[in-house]
Amino acid sequence: MAHRAEIETHLAELLAVDRFKDYGPNGLQVEGRAQVQRVVSGVTASLALIDAAIEAEADALLVHHGLFWRGQDGRITGWMRQRVARLLAHDISLFAYHLPLDAHASLGNNAQLGLRLGLSSDARFGEQDLGFIGPASAPMLVQELAMRVDQTLGRAPLVLPGDGRRVHRVAWCTGGAQGHFEAAIAAGADAFLTGEISEPQVHLSRETGVAFLACGHHATERYGAPALGEHLAAQFGIQHQFIDIHNPA
Repeated sequence: MAHRAEIETHLAELLAVDRFKDYGPNGLQVEGRAQVQRVVSGVTASLALIDAAIEAEADALLVHHGLFWRGQDGRITGWMRQRVARLLAHDISLFAYHLPLDAHASLGNNAQLGLRLGLSSDARFGEQDLGFIGPASAPMLVQELAMRVDQTLGRAPLVLPGDGRRVHRVAWCTGGAQGHFEAAIAAGADAFLTGEISEPQVHLSRETGVAFLACGHHATERYGAPALGEHLAAQFGIQHQFIDIHNPA
């Protein structure tokens, strides 16, 4: 058993929350019961995940995408009311960590994705040093890298092959980090992996020769929250369960 405040303090220090300028609040977003014995982790605080956490008799829910974001309507109505009402009715705390969870050197989304893809980082790049870059395990074709992604994530990426060069250095940043592509190119990447793609990246890939792989926002960010949940279980002697709510985006 651990106290809610103890968990919040520990995570704030572990993830260096104060270092980041983010799009929403990191930490405790909805206050539930004081004592925590069972934590459920997941990617997004959707109604489906909240209901699954209730079914699992969770005391706390730990996610990457929380409820509150800069610029959104602040009223608790409609779908937001449903989510908040469920949490409050069942006295479940909601902890959410966005950029701090992307960036953590071992437990974060980028670190955990790299681990699964056999990629090691020797440098950081981009805004707030969120991007990871390092050598490929061996020089490879873009198609080989795409196959590795497909086999690991269970999802075929959208591939812009660039000029077809062999990939010696790979850069990656999970989720909606397509805007980091230019920084990855400047950092010396032969290929860049992220979750999403927008129209400008097509032209940048063609004109610079650097490959771009859009691997799915949810698919690339399934690994940080459960790694953090397992850390909490070991740190505080509590129970942890990861619940993956399917999302094709």
